[in-house]
Amino acid sequence: MGLLHPDRLFPADPSTREIARRLYDDVRGLPLISPHGHTDPSWYALDEAFPDPSTLLVKPDHYVFRMLYSQGVRLEELGIPRKDGGAVEKDTRKIWRLLAKHWRLFRGTPTRLWFEQSLSDIFGIEERLSPENADKLYDLIADKLASPQLRPRALFERFKIEAISTTDAALDDLRYHDMVRASGWKGKVVPAYRPDSVIDPEFDGFQANLDKLSEISGEDARTWKGYLAAHRKRRAYFIERGATSSDHGHLTARTANLSAAECEKLFTKVVAGQENAEEADLFRGQMLTEMAKMSVDDGLVLQIHPGSFRNHNAGLYEAFGRDMGADIPTRTDYVRALKPLLDAVGNEPNLTVILFTLDETSYSRELAPLAGHYPCLKLGPAWWFFDAPEGMRRFRELTTETAGFYNTVGFNDDTRAYLSIPARHDMARRCDCAYLARLVAEHRLDEDEAREVAHDLAYRLAKQAYNL
Repeated sequence: MGLLHPDRLFPADPSTREIARRLYDDVRGLPLISPHGHTDPSWYALDEAFPDPSTLLVKPDHYVFRMLYSQGVRLEELGIPRKDGGAVEKDTRKIWRLLAKHWRLFRGTPTRLWFEQSLSDIFGIEERLSPENADKLYDLIADKLASPQLRPRALFERFKIEAISTTDAALDDLRYHDMVRASGWKGKVVPAYRPDSVIDPEFDGFQANLDKLSEISGEDARTWKGYLAAHRKRRAYFIERGATSSDHGHLTARTANLSAAECEKLFTKVVAGQENAEEADLFRGQMLTEMAKMSVDDGLVLQIHPGSFRNHNAGLYEAFGRDMGADIPTRTDYVRALKPLLDAVGNEPNLTVILFTLDETSYSRELAPLAGHYPCLKLGPAWWFFDAPEGMRRFRELTTETAGFYNTVGFNDDTRAYLSIPARHDMARRCDCAYLARLVAEHRLDEDEAREVAHDLAYRLAKQAYNL
């Protein structure tokens, strides 16, 4: 049988399962479009061998280490670097053994499916990780990682990745993207404009970031006019290097559409560091609208993924910094929050806004009706907590009746773990085929229609929405 069952995630009913198999067979080999990821562009630029199993599969993946932390494993034991340079585990074999010791914690989770599919498909491993085989599997993986066939570019081609977008700070010089372009390699790796560090007044180092923005843009980013001009220049810099989207991770979905005088007044407080929490949130909301206005002009797809109480664990944030697996979903109001932005540009034909959520209670009540009306709005169906099989199924069930399939954008893998990209796409394709098979079995779709929809969800919609 192997490590994973060939019918995993398909319906239990035999006749419906047969339909799902047929649909899946048509899409399983399609190229991968990865429009919203967090892979490191230096991997593709330098094309060096990945160092070891733990550095590749454990340390960069917050899905893995947040579960271990929840059961008492200290991040230092996993080799996660501390901000103060304090001692952490350096022996990557010990880290791997620690993962093996706790592998039972991942039973029933999508992380286990991704991880084990990566072990099976890439390394030919067909036995489950355990304390007894941990060293053997570590050595097998480490040996294969040294081969040219498992370098980043070779894997890119093996995975059939047609295009991948990294997520890059507004202040990034994009030198690794330039190196990829200059190398002559044909893999399509493009940046995405992520300006949170120069839009969020509560972001660490915000004031210094404004000065850096001025320096690299040649504009005075401490004046409202110069600040907007600096963003336009940086966006153009990213677009020259292939960017097709911007990316915004705010605490709320709040937008604003203030007058020019009100913007000037608010910005004066922000650059002086005198804003309160309400004014900081108002400024973030105004800047989402400003980014949408710029998107009308330059064509960047605007991605908004609000509703995450980021860095909830203050102790971990202080010791290790951002993105340590302590981002917790909060309730999000999209209908009222987005209205200022939509009033300003919601009917513009050149605008695409893709909405993500960590608040699935909003699927049918808010997001599907919004995307089912405004031409500029599309739904990103998977991000973090909802890229699990149950979340994928609920997404389709709660949004299709109002928004249909074609006001969504297919699958976003949103991964920092490079080797799991094919497994995540495979999971999405299986889940979508399972859902479509049910519609066919219930005589709500003909199978030829379901086959076309499966292809669109697996490939065409993401490619089209992100202009890739």
